[in-house]
Amino acid sequence: MTKKPGFHTLGVQPAVLRWARESQGYSLDDVAIHLKRDIGEIVAWETGAASPTYAQLENLVYGLYKRPLAVFFLPAPPAERKVKQQFRTLPDSELDRLAADTRYQLRLAHAYQISLHELNDGVNSSPRKIFRDLPLTTQSDVRQAGDRVRAYLGIALDAQIGWKSAEAALKAWRSAVEASGVFVFKHSFKQKTISGFCLADDEFPLIYLNNSTAKTRQIFSLFHELAHLLLKVNAISTVDDAHLQGLPQRERGIERFCNALAAEILVPSADFESQLTGISAPYDDAAVPLARRYHVSRESILRRLLDRGLIDQSKYEAKVKQWAAETENGGSGGDYYATQTTYLGEGYMRLVFAKHYQGRLTLEQTADYLGVRTKSVAGLEEALFRNAVPA
Repeated sequence: MTKKPGFHTLGVQPAVLRWARESQGYSLDDVAIHLKRDIGEIVAWETGAASPTYAQLENLVYGLYKRPLAVFFLPAPPAERKVKQQFRTLPDSELDRLAADTRYQLRLAHAYQISLHELNDGVNSSPRKIFRDLPLTTQSDVRQAGDRVRAYLGIALDAQIGWKSAEAALKAWRSAVEASGVFVFKHSFKQKTISGFCLADDEFPLIYLNNSTAKTRQIFSLFHELAHLLLKVNAISTVDDAHLQGLPQRERGIERFCNALAAEILVPSADFESQLTGISAPYDDAAVPLARRYHVSRESILRRLLDRGLIDQSKYEAKVKQWAAETENGGSGGDYYATQTTYLGEGYMRLVFAKHYQGRLTLEQTADYLGVRTKSVAGLEEALFRNAVPA
């Protein structure tokens, strides 16, 4: 029998309600404000003294907690690894501050990873798997590792320099990484300080980028996260490195290695040093033209200058702060289908549609894997095959 909105829900466990709230990083006040109810009422739900109406439960599930409704009728909270158990590249204090939206994106990425296993019967069919062919450690020589990654991806420096824009560069780099067996997803995070994260896996490692950041930032994040995957490490990364000193020595070493490798892949040392020939102080004036040459952020160039002792830390921090307010918006615009194809990526979408064409997925299942309503599937299909997926 269908429940009516005014009826109180029976069978919802207080422990599950509390788990759903805490796992999303919400306080009791947050829930009370969202539902426009007294905080004492929320406490009563979580202690078993009262229960929400069906309408209130739906509001919580779909508007705040973003979990399947059926979860709330389980006898106990489902087993789920905590964020602190999965990610060690941020201090606990930073992990505690992860926004609810960021936690949701992490869960969504895990769901995509499960989908990849299901759609491929547990085996990555890519003929090239960079995460197996180029395993690294933090003791690996950064220059040699950078050369090996570039060669594996098949992107020559001349081709990189010849790209017309940062958007074209991001599209080409993403395509090359996906052709190497790593799926790349994107979304516009509400927490602007997060640049992206990655989930390591023996078959389907994935990278997840914050589409709200500048295209040049996304390019750096793509390779920062790829470096994590080559080290076989789960990671969440922030836009700045202020947290590094708060990490244990091992994790701090991992982050510095990943920063260095991403910089080396995008701005090869040999070419960079040749470009510095004849340039004199102030070296930071060269950041803009060099950033345009490689289609990277000005901060990336400034970091390379800092590493070589050509500028000091105070100059670096002052410039980064100055440029922070000038950062371009990385959003995809108002076209829903273009935005969704950007988020999901060409590799994942082609895989889902291929299974649909083979008769292995119904329209409803296809929509579920794509995270859209059934009426939107045709529009996504058209967007995918009419144009290549945008950056």
